[in-house]
Amino acid sequence: MKHNELETKNELQEKSLFDKTVGRRSFLQYAGAGAAGIALVAAGCKKDRGYENPTMGGATLDFKDDFGVLNYAYALEQLEAAFYIKVASAPPASFTAAQKAYFQDIQFHEIAHREFFKAALSTAAIGSLEVDFSSIDFTSSASVLGTAMAFEDLGVAAYNGAGPRIKNGTYLLLAGKIVSVEARHAAYVRDLISNGSFADLNSLAPLGANNAGGLDAALTPDKVLAIAGKYIKTKINVINL
Repeated sequence: MKHNELETKNELQEKSLFDKTVGRRSFLQYAGAGAAGIALVAAGCKKDRGYENPTMGGATLDFKDDFGVLNYAYALEQLEAAFYIKVASAPPASFTAAQKAYFQDIQFHEIAHREFFKAALSTAAIGSLEVDFSSIDFTSSASVLGTAMAFEDLGVAAYNGAGPRIKNGTYLLLAGKIVSVEARHAAYVRDLISNGSFADLNSLAPLGANNAGGLDAALTPDKVLAIAGKYIKTKINVINL
């Protein structure tokens, strides 16, 4: 294991894991983003300090501009990170050592993605979301793997569906890098459930996949949030979609 990976994992395993800001180098590593990219994102956020969040309660995703899309991604990354933190802290008893290790790694990826958007959005970021995982049996490998597959497939479809809304080329590039990581997660989890099914686009047709065209799934934000809403307690307000 590389030294910087050890540093990252030690950092993430501290008591303040859930609220701690991951080191800049760490989240850039996992997000696959370059320094120039994050600098541009941060600069863009500074210009947007006049961003007004309507006082509706809960979290508001305003799709009038790129920051709405970035906050949408931030919301979904919060959900995924919370799920994998819970799994990694107490994996199902039937998980193999390899599965435990890989779910630990995915946990770090998702935390890095979450912290990436939080840091990049700065004062324009929505708050922390409260999740509801009451429908998931975290002692059952079938329940955990099934939920992980659903989250990963939905995450890939969400990034693909939101891509056309991103106007800034830098943001689009960063989102493309992150979705490539999410797609690898999806492939790994699907393969655990059914060996050899990692690229089964037929089963993803309900999410918009086109197997004949070799295209992965894509869903618009309203459809993604309707599905993800089951796991989010915080009220999500969507405007200008």
